[in-house]
Amino acid sequence: MRLPLEQELRAERCRLIATLDQLSDDTFDSGRTLCADWAPRDVLGHLLAVDSLAASYLPYGPFLDAANRKQVERARRQPRSRLMARARSWAQQPSLSSRIAAVITLGDLAIHHQDIVRGLGLNRTLPATVSTYILWDGTLLSLSSNFRILRYRVVPNDGYPELGTRSPCAPEVRGTREALGLWLAGRDAVTNDLTFS
Repeated sequence: MRLPLEQELRAERCRLIATLDQLSDDTFDSGRTLCADWAPRDVLGHLLAVDSLAASYLPYGPFLDAANRKQVERARRQPRSRLMARARSWAQQPSLSSRIAAVITLGDLAIHHQDIVRGLGLNRTLPATVSTYILWDGTLLSLSSNFRILRYRVVPNDGYPELGTRSPCAPEVRGTREALGLWLAGRDAVTNDLTFS
């Protein structure tokens, strides 16, 4: 049985693999991303671990940073060929937990894909739905970390309704759904793509 957004999840995973396939070994292993101290291979290791949520994250309880460090360490011990072979299987056969929670996992995946693309100075054409999932996931992450969504009027300039506080005195931030979502998720590197007032 196909679950909602399952096709979109697979498609974005395949787009990520296409991005990674273009990278040299040096860039794959040590290229810059928007995730502090993570190279593209580390981002991929984290994303692969999300599919095995129970084994990868539940043992760490609320300590997600420790779980993420462990997943990255595991990925760093694997050759690129093995990691990418796992990624191809992961793209075609998402776990049940990822398919059930696709509205969340799709946003997380798309944000991390942009972490790689923007960190390396690359470009890609984003489907409008993917931009929306980035904005949604950024909103959720902001509610649990920096609270920007509660302090700013967030105004997408690409055809999406305004988010954030309704206070007339609140500062306003404008930009694309993608840039706003990344900024809400704590990626300050995108600040130049936004307008603050």
